[in-house]
Amino acid sequence: MSGLLQCDGLEAAHLPAKPLHLAIGIFDGLHLGHQSVIEAAIHSARRCGGLAGVLTFSPHPSVLLRPESPTRLLMPPAMKRTVLARLGVDVLIEHPFTPAYSAVSADEFVPHLRNHLPNLAAIYVGENWRFGRGRTGDVALLVAEAQKVGLSVFSAPRLNHNGAAISSSRIRELLTKGEITAVNAMLGYTYFTDGVVERGRQLGRTIGFPTLNVAWEPELPPRFGVYAVEVLAGQNRPVKAVANYGLRPTVAQTSRPLLEVHLLEASPLAYGDKVTVNWLHFLRPESKFGSLDELRKQIEKDRRSALDFFAKSAGS
Repeated sequence: MSGLLQCDGLEAAHLPAKPLHLAIGIFDGLHLGHQSVIEAAIHSARRCGGLAGVLTFSPHPSVLLRPESPTRLLMPPAMKRTVLARLGVDVLIEHPFTPAYSAVSADEFVPHLRNHLPNLAAIYVGENWRFGRGRTGDVALLVAEAQKVGLSVFSAPRLNHNGAAISSSRIRELLTKGEITAVNAMLGYTYFTDGVVERGRQLGRTIGFPTLNVAWEPELPPRFGVYAVEVLAGQNRPVKAVANYGLRPTVAQTSRPLLEVHLLEASPLAYGDKVTVNWLHFLRPESKFGSLDELRKQIEKDRRSALDFFAKSAGS
């Protein structure tokens, strides 16, 4: 297959008649632990000429089960699809997590899958994955139920980073602290933003640092502050830049966070362009300055800090 086939729910999963190797989970962030599950499915599918699939759920179960404090996601659905396509997944099934679905018992889960996916050959999960009403099902039950219908189950052990388990919740915490280097290490790819360049108030031009405003409203915002980033548009090479993400407390504080990017090298980027911003290094937290002149001097320091970061990265 070429490209990622997307299915809106199990009922809509009309797939080619090939063995389906299916990774199951929420997979928010698609970090290295998630990738170990998904890559096992991909490897097995390639070996037997089958399909590598991912079954995930939307919205996050916490929206239904814990509406007063739902989990804020690391990635929107479009970002998840982008990363899954990069990994080489053939099929993505995004199943609605509804009250009816949450009521499916653990021992009904495998027959439910088998009914909708007749070519299902194997299931891939993390070793701590839970399923079924009340999350009563574990890997041992999944294996027992799968064997009844001739399915194999593969469970991947948790991966550790610096002695602690890699998890979406841990990455969320680090992202809100601005620890983007650790976030990227555990994701296994660079945290990124997709957006469209918009026309802003052009205040940056008045102090000598023109910026591109990138439209972006994440569910879980990173820490407000200044970052070294790279900007990509289409097939063009990455452009080094320094980005400010926050409320701009010094000049006309905004009610919602803005992502403003100052390019460190010449680029043809223009208003209306679709861009990807790769977040590489946290430089400093957002601050309020006493005057525009103080802000201008700090931005010049930020610019030098970003250039130093890129120079060191190139030499390492």
